[in-house]
Amino acid sequence: MAKIFYVEDDENLSFVTKDNLELEGFEIDHFLDGKEAWKNFKKEKYDLCLLDVMMPELDGFSLAEKIREVNHQVPIIFLTAKTMQEDKIEGLKIGGDDYMTKPFSIEELVLRMRVFLKRQTVIKSDDQNQIFKLGKFTFDYPELQLQATDFEKKLTHREAEVLKYLCDFPNQVIKREDILVKIWGRDDYFLGRSLDVFITRLRKMLSSDEEVKIENIHGVGFRFHC
Repeated sequence: MAKIFYVEDDENLSFVTKDNLELEGFEIDHFLDGKEAWKNFKKEKYDLCLLDVMMPELDGFSLAEKIREVNHQVPIIFLTAKTMQEDKIEGLKIGGDDYMTKPFSIEELVLRMRVFLKRQTVIKSDDQNQIFKLGKFTFDYPELQLQATDFEKKLTHREAEVLKYLCDFPNQVIKREDILVKIWGRDDYFLGRSLDVFITRLRKMLSSDEEVKIENIHGVGFRFHC
């Protein structure tokens, strides 16, 4: 049974969401504010985080930053009433993996949660042929780790998935929509902006090796030189 860290200050919404998620077979630890949630996060091990953005004491973005300081691997899905794309992008920049805008359907939320949880299982059971040599870097997909002699970084699930997809098609033109459909399950403008965030983060990680780069192909997608 997957254990879910759920932080939402709206008591009515959280009651309904928690009840429905428990009916789907999840174990839910629910907290009404970010400060109390953070105290408990450090005591437990969770499989996935659901974080409201606007909360008292400690907002969802600040809570996510604290989580990423101690855990790079647990998937984080933001639940937000904000519709500005900049807010969604900000969440991804600080380490979020996905977001859902309120009001959302429980069915869609469950679907996205199961995708993350299933991928965690697949990654953990993958064999050693999922280790890639990228210039001076070694990318260990099952361990979500990118390292070199003078560098070591634990990736989030989304970062690892995007890099893995690029590794599967080295030195080839990769269409943006193909990445989006494969990893997010859908293709739209807002997700395209989200993909750009992850590409930027990966470029920064790989920037110390000039031979390893993610080239923009205008109007099409990317080419991964490795």
